[in-house]
Amino acid sequence: MTRRGWLLFAALGVIWGIPYLLIKVAVREITPASLVFLRTAIGAALLLPVIVAGRGDLRALLPRWRPIVAFTIIEMAIPWLLLSDAERHVTSSLAGLFMATVPLIGALLSRVSGRHEPLGGRRVVGLGVGLVGVAALVGLDLGASNAGAVAKLAVVVVGYAVGPMIVARKLSDLPTLEVVAVSLALCAIGYAPVGLAQLPRALPSLEVIGAVVVLGVLCTATAFLLFFRLIAEIGPVRSTVITYVNPAVAVAAGVALLGEPFTVGTGVGFVLILAGSWLATGRAAAAGPGRREAVVQGAGPAGRLAGGEE
Repeated sequence: MTRRGWLLFAALGVIWGIPYLLIKVAVREITPASLVFLRTAIGAALLLPVIVAGRGDLRALLPRWRPIVAFTIIEMAIPWLLLSDAERHVTSSLAGLFMATVPLIGALLSRVSGRHEPLGGRRVVGLGVGLVGVAALVGLDLGASNAGAVAKLAVVVVGYAVGPMIVARKLSDLPTLEVVAVSLALCAIGYAPVGLAQLPRALPSLEVIGAVVVLGVLCTATAFLLFFRLIAEIGPVRSTVITYVNPAVAVAAGVALLGEPFTVGTGVGFVLILAGSWLATGRAAAAGPGRREAVVQGAGPAGRLAGGEE
């Protein structure tokens, strides 16, 4: 890998690992709906001018408005709201680690749907190891008292896994950056009535304002621009390795900056989930039709495409 490639990879590892921390800070004073609105509005406001300046043709997306709307709802609108709400009850490090299961669920869904190569022994073992990691995380750290938050995080994981499939199967011939920018704009428009109505009457603290701005500018708009440059620099398959770096950053950031505990459940779940993800998805990225799908899934847990988000 070139020096430029390493720099882009390291930058994205951090940028897509810190949204969970930023969300945790922001929801202290801002409702989840307002946070989703502000994040998507900022991201769209920055990306759309870049596309227009680059002479992108947004009108080419109009015939595909149905899958684009579906992608927006499944990948952004529902997951980002539920993730923000769940983080009012669980730590940011646990939320970030839970999102590391997205490759596991994506691998399972792509194969049971019959749109990918059959499950082999390695992948079955990987899925099993990853699920044991989730069980350890839930049983040792989250528990029954946070069952609601766990359910919301589970929906987020499924959304993050299904969203890339829509892109890979329905939108693969369209410029991905344009699809992301339009989806951000649609999400912002959809959340505008509730998001604006729920904005706090008093100006939030500088810490919260900074978290929202960084989330929108750095973790959404800038991250996507860097990700596509990373793909151009090192290739789509190698770019998906970023998926395994983001959870580590999320856990480290939560523990170091927010004083969140690093428990036995976190340690055991971290090792098993990442090992399971690697085993379940290790060789699938080299396949033809699944190659683009793997690329899209690598776009970050805090908004994968986000990724996350995210």
